[in-house]
Amino acid sequence: MNDAFSELLAGVIRWFGDPAHWSGAGSIPAHTLKHVFYMLISTVIGALIALPIGIGLGHSGRGGLLAINITNIGRAVPSFGVIIFVFLLVGYGLVPVIVALVALAIPPMVTNSYVGMREVDPAVRQASKALGMTGWQRLTRVELPIAMPLIMAGVRTSAVQVMSTATLAAYVGLGGLGRYLIDGLQLRDMAQVLVGAILVALLAIVTELLLALLQRLVTARGLRGRQGSAE
Repeated sequence: MNDAFSELLAGVIRWFGDPAHWSGAGSIPAHTLKHVFYMLISTVIGALIALPIGIGLGHSGRGGLLAINITNIGRAVPSFGVIIFVFLLVGYGLVPVIVALVALAIPPMVTNSYVGMREVDPAVRQASKALGMTGWQRLTRVELPIAMPLIMAGVRTSAVQVMSTATLAAYVGLGGLGRYLIDGLQLRDMAQVLVGAILVALLAIVTELLLALLQRLVTARGLRGRQGSAE
């Protein structure tokens, strides 16, 4: 087993060291850019859908549990199943992948934004109302800044999950780092499979670290200890 592992490790090193894998349409940079693109567009679309729902319901205090339960259906439905279903409806292309990844991205953002808004101290709400603030002012100047750590934690969780799951794009003929996993399995090239797994893991770690930094930057200094997730 040690010999097999050593041979696999040597294959990975040779694979990374091959200049042919660093230039051209099927290169590591090209597939990495496509992978990041899938993550970014899916997370942004998910945020445009999820955050207004979670923040709005959290602000009003109505219908939140129902919304969270409905959006959590996205956790129960396998992303691969969604991709295949939409693929059968519309055929090859980006749409099946984006639909599946958006469905995966929505639940953590709805949950965290709703819980973050509901955890704002009622006394703070009353104090801001007593100062004559309008509903919009209370939302933007008081509630959102307080809820921001949890809101950003939801975005962060979604982005990392989507980054890891975007490998499924390769199943419907698209690019991304999933190509190394699919092609490597077809060719029985375990070194290529391991290369793909390593690259996806590294991207997920980088995404986590960058969004953790962004979360810290957009959180008020006095609230930076409140960086947890509602999940």
